[in-house]
Amino acid sequence: MNILIIGCGKLGSKLANILFHQGHDVSILDINENAFNRLDNEFDGLTVVGMPMDMSVLRNAGVEGCDAAAVVTSDDNLNITVSQILKEFFNIGTVVARITDPSREQVFCDFGLSTVCQ
Repeated sequence: MNILIIGCGKLGSKLANILFHQGHDVSILDINENAFNRLDNEFDGLTVVGMPMDMSVLRNAGVEGCDAAAVVTSDDNLNITVSQILKEFFNIGTVVARITDPSREQVFCDFGLSTVCQ
């Protein structure tokens, strides 16, 4: 499975490492290049530095060939916006968005997004 992860913080890097070791093709995007230091030394997936709301950055991260995506930055507003872009513009059927404020979960659900609260 080809999976795109947006955000390489604690959650994103852990998810990328797990999925990579399970044999998935993983691309991970973060605005901070140093965030990729959290990835395992064996990780050989695609790493892309850039703003995740930029369509060209998403394309460079391989969004057009993705089967699923996880948007797990620490910014709920960014997560909902990027998740909508992935679903609406790139037709990714499975998009999971991280939310940090559980009271906002209904907003994500109203847009048809799956969430994980952390």
